[in-house]
Amino acid sequence: MNIITDLVLPLALAFIMLSMGLALTPGDFVRVVRQPRAALIGLTAQIVLLPLLAFALVSGWGAVWGMDPALAVGFLIIAACPGGVTSNLLTHLARGDTALSISLTAVTSVLASLTVPLIVTAANAWFLGTAAPPLPILDTIAGIFAIVTVPVLLGMAVRGVRPALAKAIEPTCRHLATVLFVIIVLAAVAVEWTLLTTHFAEIGPPVLLLNLASMAMGWALAHSARLHRDQAVAITLETGLQNGTLAVLIAATFLANDLMVVPGGVYSLVMFFTAGAYVAWAAARRGRPGPVEAETAASRRRSGP
Repeated sequence: MNIITDLVLPLALAFIMLSMGLALTPGDFVRVVRQPRAALIGLTAQIVLLPLLAFALVSGWGAVWGMDPALAVGFLIIAACPGGVTSNLLTHLARGDTALSISLTAVTSVLASLTVPLIVTAANAWFLGTAAPPLPILDTIAGIFAIVTVPVLLGMAVRGVRPALAKAIEPTCRHLATVLFVIIVLAAVAVEWTLLTTHFAEIGPPVLLLNLASMAMGWALAHSARLHRDQAVAITLETGLQNGTLAVLIAATFLANDLMVVPGGVYSLVMFFTAGAYVAWAAARRGRPGPVEAETAASRRRSGP
């Protein structure tokens, strides 16, 4: 991919993260502390449980049906990535807790410069062993920090210094970022089309299974904790929607392995359909009480007027 992976992709990802920063304030990070239960569940699901889920699924799938080790690493790469602007937009459309979604995306994106290299390095060592492509930890941390974290902080700085300007340009930047994300994913799939068709039997079913399982996990954790319906929607989408652009960047640029690009590219396409179906379902059920609301209503009926 050369100039695309070395220049176009990093710049596009930086712009996407900048657009996210324009919508953030320090209060979005403070909200994580003010809503500790919902935030802790969301962060644990995405940073800890999702990579473990991907590892278990890929290991089990490979043991039964077989899977190229490089593809297995690609699965862990997409599972290690934080949420993106898409999860925030779809949470809004589903009438979920958009503030919580933005907060979770912001925190996981800032932490990504540390968590992603560690998870990818572990996946490389486990699945590829001595054949693993070298991943210089410090350079990768610095690269992800520069491309992901710095633009977010820069966008926040613009919002802090020039709030009117940030408010005016943020919607346009957000829409452009979404378009860029789609273009990058489609381009990655097009470039790796031969690999995709060759390994479709290995990739298609486990990609769909991972996506559905990750959303189900987020939903189950939120409901078992009896969180508000809007918080459950945010956590479900944050857990199931990953930053595919970052996944493609890591596989194509930092690891320079075309086969590792395929799982992230396919996952990014699949998640639009599954998340779209979930958003339609969640929006349709917006007026129905969830566990917290139902318990509150029942308590009021027992206590009388």
